Amino acid sequence: MDIGILLWIQEHLRSDVLDPIMVFITGLGDIGMIWILIGAVFVAQKEYRKTGLLIWLALLSEYLLVDGVIKNIVMRERPFRAEPLLQALIEHPESWSFPSGHTGSSFAAATVVVLRLPKKFVLPCLLLAALIAFSRLYIGVHYPTDVLAGAVVGILTGWLCCRAADWL
Repeated sequence: MDIGILLWIQEHLRSDVLDPIMVFITGLGDIGMIWILIGAVFVAQKEYRKTGLLIWLALLSEYLLVDGVIKNIVMRERPFRAEPLLQALIEHPESWSFPSGHTGSSFAAATVVVLRLPKKFVLPCLLLAALIAFSRLYIGVHYPTDVLAGAVVGILTGWLCCRAADWL
């Protein structure tokens, strides 16, 4: 089913207009850079400094968990390696596929925003996280279950970081 969804996206949604947009969106999530920068914007403002630090903590925690542990236990091949008809739109990542680190980091940071910041910040961050997650499917480098698992791990990581901060 995972491959079927990716092939459907490739056949029905990809276009000359959307392809560069999706490649750009997925690039925003490379090494969590957009979220690191968003955290820096909040750290620079006294009112939101603790939240910015929590975003950074959630990103670090998600990275250690996903890239340091889960990917190396599961060792799932990327979909473009499993299905010759699937064409990735970016240079082929060398890391394992499950779960999606781009999605995990996006939802870890967005969860901190949801739990800690005024509503005016919530929708843009959730939208960005969802777009980065979808871009991973669109460009053909993750299975839908990778993205779903990345979102779950990210949400749990962001939530746990906020709860730990409350406890401390």
